Amino acid sequence: MFKSAASIERLANRLARLPGIGRKSATRLAFHILKLSKEEAYELAEAIREVKEKVGFCSVCCNVSETDPCRICADPSRDKSLICVVEETADAAALDKVEGFNGLFHVLGGRLSPLDGIGPDDLRVGELLKRIKEEVAEVVIATNPNVEGEATAIYLAKLLKPMGVKVTRIARGLPVGSDLEYADSVTLARALEGRQDF
Repeated sequence: MFKSAASIERLANRLARLPGIGRKSATRLAFHILKLSKEEAYELAEAIREVKEKVGFCSVCCNVSETDPCRICADPSRDKSLICVVEETADAAALDKVEGFNGLFHVLGGRLSPLDGIGPDDLRVGELLKRIKEEVAEVVIATNPNVEGEATAIYLAKLLKPMGVKVTRIARGLPVGSDLEYADSVTLARALEGRQDF
């Protein structure tokens, strides 16, 4: 990087802090932003500023929102007796697009990961437990099917079952269009466990 381009270096350093952006990608993005017109660059900066000023967390489900409560929690047509627990906001957004689910969400803000120093107190578990005391009949645990996600699901189930609420886990198995011969043994085992009447 040119020594005289300190502002480009600073921008690249900031961009490299974003998840999934390595040093080379950050440098390319910095030069791309430099090539933008002033109007486009200012629009990008304004969009970032606006997100930081307007977006917060829903006091009910801990999802990101510009309103409190969020549009999902405020929707009277939603089934308030059904809560789907997810790790991140993106997970709730993906599941909200699924036809047939009309319940509410609860965003944990991560998953248990002792190696990374993330324990139960670092997640929004307390907020979830407070919600269960209301009119909740079922909690669907929709954490990711990896070691940390499974540990989080088991931990939550142990906390929730004594509260008298039905605890379910999303099914796991083979994606549509895949071949059995290429699936790993854990995926195949889960697919067999989740088999249904035909």
